[in-house]
Amino acid sequence: MTKKPERAFGKFSVAMVTPFTPDGAVDYQSVTRLAKKLVADGCDTLLCSGTTGESPTTHQPEKNKLIETVREAVGDDVFIMAGAGSNDTAHAVRMAKGSANSGADGLLVVSPYYNRPSQRGLVEHCKAVTQATDLPVMLYDIPGRTGLAFSDEALDELSKLDQVVGVKDATGLIDQGLVRMRRTGLEYYSGDDALNFAWQTHGASGCVSVVGHLTATQYVHMTDLLDAGKVAEALDISYNLQPLVDAIMGGGQGAVMVKHALHLQGVIDYPTVRLPLVQATDEEVSNLKSVMREFNLL
Repeated sequence: MTKKPERAFGKFSVAMVTPFTPDGAVDYQSVTRLAKKLVADGCDTLLCSGTTGESPTTHQPEKNKLIETVREAVGDDVFIMAGAGSNDTAHAVRMAKGSANSGADGLLVVSPYYNRPSQRGLVEHCKAVTQATDLPVMLYDIPGRTGLAFSDEALDELSKLDQVVGVKDATGLIDQGLVRMRRTGLEYYSGDDALNFAWQTHGASGCVSVVGHLTATQYVHMTDLLDAGKVAEALDISYNLQPLVDAIMGGGQGAVMVKHALHLQGVIDYPTVRLPLVQATDEEVSNLKSVMREFNLL
């Protein structure tokens, strides 16, 4: 097992939405407000251009300016991670280089989707993106979206790269993750808000959250309690947040729902999304408002 740095990607991260104006342009003023809010709430890492940031429908100049805008908003003490995910390796390499040149501190590299390469192809893709810069890399295992899970052998091979230091896991297979993090020495981060508590009690370093747009303070406190061995108190926080997790992640598409929540709070000016995503229905928004009121978020 290769020993990797502890919490190389921080304690708590939010995969930031990318706010848009009604005509679909990136709303950089709202980006600034959102980034400042998240850091004030306790985030020590922010992810730009993840899937929640609608990375499939934002473009290279926008991705680069997002990083620059967030950096200007939060300063140098906050770790900025950037998505470099594509099923075209050359495209992912360009994203990685652009992110590094724009001031990112680390990269999130997801498995190539749709064209479903072999595990050997997956390894070579991740190696190419990793070696395009000198930034630390978090691999992203989310086979429910990509159709391509990381095998044990692929992770073992990639963990030998000094720059590969973590995994964002959205497989739901916590037992598998426990074995893998022990065997490889890679840091694991929960990629599923419903399982944040469970992942961390099984050895994960932290979370990359969507619901944390609204609840970063509570999730950071939960992690602090776990660090202090106060498991029962941490469980209470996880249990109490579950209705909000359900409203954001269970009632619709996460990026769509959390944009509506942030708009209702006045953090971002509009809940606009880019096709093929569409805005939430009136019923979904009504349910979201009801749950947010219960949590004193409105």
